[in-house]
Amino acid sequence: MLALSLPKFTNRIKATEIHIVPQQDTPIRLQEYGAGIFNLISTKSALKKAIKKQLISVNGAIASTATLIHGGEEISLFIPEENTATRKLIFPLKVIYEDEYLAAIHKPAGILVSGNSFKTIANALSQNLEVSPLADATLPQPVHRLDFATTGILLVGKTSSSIHALNKLFEDKEIKKTYDAVCIGKINSDGLMNSNIDGKPARAFYKIIESKSSNRFEYLNLLKLYPETGRRHQLRIQLSEIGNPILGDKDYGIENLILQGKGMYLHAYSLEFEHPFTKEKMLLIAETPSKFKKLFN
Repeated sequence: MLALSLPKFTNRIKATEIHIVPQQDTPIRLQEYGAGIFNLISTKSALKKAIKKQLISVNGAIASTATLIHGGEEISLFIPEENTATRKLIFPLKVIYEDEYLAAIHKPAGILVSGNSFKTIANALSQNLEVSPLADATLPQPVHRLDFATTGILLVGKTSSSIHALNKLFEDKEIKKTYDAVCIGKINSDGLMNSNIDGKPARAFYKIIESKSSNRFEYLNLLKLYPETGRRHQLRIQLSEIGNPILGDKDYGIENLILQGKGMYLHAYSLEFEHPFTKEKMLLIAETPSKFKKLFN
């Protein structure tokens, strides 16, 4: 079958990112393989849109959602020049861990991980991390998300194969996540939150580390949270559902008990997983912010 060449409008755009496919054991459709290989396309839905807009080529031919990837192909992403960022974000980040495959940074509150905004963690990564010396090095890319107001550890891929492998670890629930949170109201014992969010099952365990009485909130509780799933706003929604919303949560808190000016007390404390390339057991920790410690002994 004759391969289609790229359309004429590509003389006005350039290949923004190029990915070389490592050897594959079995063929896989591009729309399944390609999620996460490009810094500018972080989701499957965004990848599908780019394919439909004929912005992705495989070995110089326009790709479709049915294109099969066997290994060794050159996949190129084309973005119109007028849409590419010309400004460089200057935003120092604390690097917790870094090697040639991946990195972990401490995300501060008040910044998006990625998206259409100029000020995002994704746009600040390249100035804070070393360029990988590996053949499939690419722009560093977050492989999961934290909310705008949430602080803590964020995992980043530095090569195309690493981004793909880390996404797979999250998808297969092989990365153990631990959060710190301060919530309000009486809690009698440790427990399991098991519910549905957006029609999908959501599970998380919580452990009470310390509780104290409070004139304004009745009780404040320092919790360790162990989510088994990663639904959007999961921990915030589930704690609100059991009547113990996170302190400072303006979206899911109790209207007359919203803490103003202190941010939200939710922190991604640690990630535990097996390094997909070195096979080392990894335990990466972002120390709990001092504002948590000020509330408890």
